[in-house]
Amino acid sequence: PREEVAYVTCTYRETCIDQPDFLATVDLNPRSPYYGQVIHRLPMPNLKDELHSSGWSAGCTCLDNITAKRNKLILPCLISSRIYVVDVGSQCRAPKLCKMIEPVDVFWKCNKGYLCVVHSLPNGDVLISNMGDPAGNGKGGFIVLDGETFELKGNWENECEAPPTGYDFWYQPRHNVLISTAGLVPKRAGCGFNPNDLKKGVFGRRLNVWNLSCRTLTQCFDLGEDSLPLSVKFLHNPDAAEGYVSCALSGVVYRFYKCEANNWSVEEVIRIPAKDVTGWIMPKMPAFTVDLIISMDDKYLYLSNWLHGDIRQYELSRTCKPRLVGQVFVGGSILRGGPVTVCRDEELKCQPDPLVIKCKRVYGGPSKMQLSLDGKRLYVTNSFYSTWDKQFYPNVVKEGSVMLQIDVDTEKGGLTVNKNFLVDFGKEPNGPCLAHDIRFPCGDSTS
Repeated sequence: PREEVAYVTCTYRETCIDQPDFLATVDLNPRSPYYGQVIHRLPMPNLKDELHSSGWSAGCTCLDNITAKRNKLILPCLISSRIYVVDVGSQCRAPKLCKMIEPVDVFWKCNKGYLCVVHSLPNGDVLISNMGDPAGNGKGGFIVLDGETFELKGNWENECEAPPTGYDFWYQPRHNVLISTAGLVPKRAGCGFNPNDLKKGVFGRRLNVWNLSCRTLTQCFDLGEDSLPLSVKFLHNPDAAEGYVSCALSGVVYRFYKCEANNWSVEEVIRIPAKDVTGWIMPKMPAFTVDLIISMDDKYLYLSNWLHGDIRQYELSRTCKPRLVGQVFVGGSILRGGPVTVCRDEELKCQPDPLVIKCKRVYGGPSKMQLSLDGKRLYVTNSFYSTWDKQFYPNVVKEGSVMLQIDVDTEKGGLTVNKNFLVDFGKEPNGPCLAHDIRFPCGDSTS
């Protein structure tokens, strides 16, 4: 079915507004009088949580579990390490908070913190990745919630198996594999992006391959110093033994695939060149690819390039050679008339023009994406992480972020900004906020 509402995580951290984060319900039905508007807000009971990612308590169809219902949304907090469980099944347009796990429980039971990405496991439990330990040092790994009671069960991996950093993950049950990426060291990333942190181990470099049933680390790939692999996705075909990982700082996308004897390999398939610039924090501006999405038919791959400001569409008929077929700019740091001048660009002949929708100038760059099940509508927000938003895009923090809709040509490829759709989070009752993750209760392309 076509998506009719979206749940969007929103934070007030770093905005100087002393209000709790909230889950926004957005009306996506074009026939509704409230189309493109926030129709409900569920405030959290605490301040400065930084709601970031979200995930369903159930929804794995890889094992033919067609009875799973998406009626609970899990909201882990990136900064407070708190976990909220939201009931969206009783009233999908007015969700309610039904459970909360305090940070002290996560700290004491798991020695983990800075919680990130959520996926339901084949056995019905909920797996949440983390970036650090309670003190903010880098520490990868996962914690597990009971899929029925949502009680904290403990760590997923053995203590000795925890990688130095962590962020995203994805798994393929039929191949008994889970693959995870490396994030940033939280206490250093929390101070903002500092070029002096390069080559000091602050930014991750590993792609980790896990045995899903044994919960053991079987392989590690070094993708290069300060490559910062963030987003990882398998192809949706449940028999597929391949996927992609995007590296934020190097601008490289790698394809990983299964070889003989259950070993895995990686190969570079996309490289987005950095741009030579003046008026910016460094002389070269990297392609900071925050998110990667694959369409449900495995035909297209999408990348959000937060710093340059573009969304890219690649055709995947040959998975080892993705072909760029669509590109659209929705903001970014290299817009014409801004403080940054591009001196040398391997791809563009001129700097892109600013984007204005419904009389609102769109600041910031594309961050989190969500694709409709039919692949025709790509939704995008422009907040990455409040501290970095404030550093790179102060106007987003001042005026609030937005949610846009990109119309997708699913036949030949191509992206177009829908000028009739804009969710303006600068007009919230408690003041402008930062919007990040997007979920559809009818099913989405990232769960």
